[in-house]
Amino acid sequence: MADSGPSNASGDTFTMLPDSDLEAIGAHCHYEYCNQLDFLPFRCESCKHTYCLDHRTESSHACPNPGAWAAARRSLPSSTTQLSQKPTVVTGTQCSDPQCKTLINTHTSVGVQCPTCNRSYCLKHRLKEDHSCLTLTPIGARPATAGLSQAQKALGRLRAWGKSKTASASTATAKRLNSTTARTLELNNLKKAAKGDTKIPMDKRVYLHIEAEAATTKSKIPSGSFFYNKDWSIGRLLDEAAKGLQVENVNNRGGGEETRLRVFHVEGGRLLEFSENVGRGLQTGNTVVLLRGVGPAVPDLIES
Repeated sequence: MADSGPSNASGDTFTMLPDSDLEAIGAHCHYEYCNQLDFLPFRCESCKHTYCLDHRTESSHACPNPGAWAAARRSLPSSTTQLSQKPTVVTGTQCSDPQCKTLINTHTSVGVQCPTCNRSYCLKHRLKEDHSCLTLTPIGARPATAGLSQAQKALGRLRAWGKSKTASASTATAKRLNSTTARTLELNNLKKAAKGDTKIPMDKRVYLHIEAEAATTKSKIPSGSFFYNKDWSIGRLLDEAAKGLQVENVNNRGGGEETRLRVFHVEGGRLLEFSENVGRGLQTGNTVVLLRGVGPAVPDLIES
């Protein structure tokens, strides 16, 4: 009788003996009431005896050492007892491109790891130019000492942006709005051009100029006029403004501040908190700017 092969991983209590050697084929069933000659015998993994098809299980041959194979298997490391599972829709992950909904690492769609940004993408976005690799911070990268200077540059850019917008707005106001009539006319034009949810009551609407900073955001529409509900939070306004200007918004996906969108109030000269109320922080005719990677809103972010 030949030796059995490797221990099976299917969970059965028996293994089939090899049939490579013609002389090894065939063995008598060890069960005392059977003793049948079987040309494809089975070996019990608990008592190590051979049996025929009818008596191959522990219960059918009244195994003298029942459960020994299971105990031995449980004592092995988990890495050797668990079978490698093929990826499925449940175990797959989504492509790291924010606009892509493809599940990768499944039977139908493989994933490709980008060595530069350390993210996984589908075949469509596997190339660096297809997922804007150069603008991403590599996952797992150690924070360099230049991180603080990058944050300072972002704050400096924000300050410069706010001052330039405020200065240009003041100059434009001095030239064009020399009377109450002109001011009223401009607000009427803003209300006519503004887009928004028509279900919002008229007395709840606040009309704003929305812009996207070109240095930190990519938008199909650089600016526009929109109206929002005064009872909304700044976070909801941000979501709607990003949709209106078609700006990529990945705030709900987590990640660091380098990819997070923020709302900058030009007239107030500060970043607005996501939890702030629109009606309390903004007024009709104000301008807000969408920026990315400028850090959280803090009270003393903008110098007076």
